[in-house]
Amino acid sequence: MELTAATKAFLLATDRSLKGSARRLFRARTVQKLGPGGQRRAERELGWNRGALRKGEHERRTGITCRDNFQARGRKQAEEHLPRLLDDLKAIVDGQSQTDPQFKSNRLYTRLSAAEVRRQLIAQKGYRDEELPAESTLAAKLNELGYHPTRVRKCQPQKK
Repeated sequence: MELTAATKAFLLATDRSLKGSARRLFRARTVQKLGPGGQRRAERELGWNRGALRKGEHERRTGITCRDNFQARGRKQAEEHLPRLLDDLKAIVDGQSQTDPQFKSNRLYTRLSAAEVRRQLIAQKGYRDEELPAESTLAAKLNELGYHPTRVRKCQPQKK
């Protein structure tokens, strides 16, 4: 099969319109039409990844579609690295938190900042500095647990 400029443009446009296993199957069929050395030629002239081409060839040959595991990608959450982290956060912050003084919301306010919580995790719970997540991550975890690190206001007397 001859790859002219028009054929390349058509193949690349079709390739861009497909996703996932349909794209891999299209690439495998194209490589099959190219004949011997088709994978290297497709890599060189069309810019296709040979690993994806091999996966598409396998799917075409066996008829089994490989599922992409997108959920397993990315960075793991801090709780997976430190399973006791959330319990230790609750233990530290519970003594320093209070509800809204006017009972307008059910939020829990705490006097502790994320930096102070981090220092107390190191001092009280025995964590090492390098194993703990950053202050911004701890602040996010506190928010997920329902604690809002803000300065607690005392009830002010009403003006006359």
